[in-house]
Amino acid sequence: MAWLEELVRRSRALLNQPVRFPGPKPARPSVAVVTDSAAALPAAWAKEPVTALCLQVVPMPVMVSGQIYGEGVDDVPAALALGLAEGKDLKTSRPSPGLFRKAYEELAAQGFDAVVSVHISSDLSGTVEAASLAAAHVDIPVEIVDTRTVAMAEGFAVISAVLAAQAGKPAAEVAAAARQAAEAGQVLFYVPSLEQLRRGGRISPASGYLGTLLSIKPILGIKDGAVVGLEKIRTAAKAKARLQQLAVRGIEELDYAPQLAVHYFGNESEARELADELAAHASNEVLLTPLPSVLAAHAGLGVLAVVIGPAMAAQES
Repeated sequence: MAWLEELVRRSRALLNQPVRFPGPKPARPSVAVVTDSAAALPAAWAKEPVTALCLQVVPMPVMVSGQIYGEGVDDVPAALALGLAEGKDLKTSRPSPGLFRKAYEELAAQGFDAVVSVHISSDLSGTVEAASLAAAHVDIPVEIVDTRTVAMAEGFAVISAVLAAQAGKPAAEVAAAARQAAEAGQVLFYVPSLEQLRRGGRISPASGYLGTLLSIKPILGIKDGAVVGLEKIRTAAKAKARLQQLAVRGIEELDYAPQLAVHYFGNESEARELADELAAHASNEVLLTPLPSVLAAHAGLGVLAVVIGPAMAAQES
């Protein structure tokens, strides 16, 4: 995929840039980045040695009928899809502070000077709190970034942080890069039913959407860190068409070429069609990637999401 190839190329170029200070060039960045699996990072990029050098992804647990699965560790999507189809009891949880502490201590042992920890909105998960608790009990400095968003809107913030770290930026600038990218992100999504969001408490009864739970196909978004209703539409076909229209409008209103992503769960062909349609209105490739299971557990089967992100972070070379 050209998008991932370009990202890896840029990471390698940053790590091999000429030395601008006396002494030998460090073997790796001095700042590490930690995130959670809700960031929806493409596995092919996150596992690349050039990325894994300074990035750790802490898995978020998903529980299906009492069985705990670790996002990115176990085969969560298969178990979750079956659980959703059969109406099983589904729950998600934040990673434990112990997992974050372990990650931070491992990075300190590897010789990093600081960590920037970039996470899902604190209004949607206790992950920021868990990371903060862990940070208070380690010797390495840790700066926590609450992205106030989810999925690849969070992921683009992580990518920006990693690129900044690879460029040799100090922790404060790495965190600033993440925050700036997160603030630029827009998330729009369609769910066939609000039932899973209602069960998980991710949509407020005060939103006015729960009263028409069975009769609408809503378009939702993320605003101020929380799920908000944007439009109430009566049929799935019209809702999907409207999602595309809103995404195109969002792209065309920008004065730069944004990074784009389309998420799905259990409906890849629909997502691919949407990505192809958006590509006609975009200068950059549209990244197609499954919604992380920890988010799909609340959105349900058939979700379609569009993330309009920042421009590709410009780093010094």
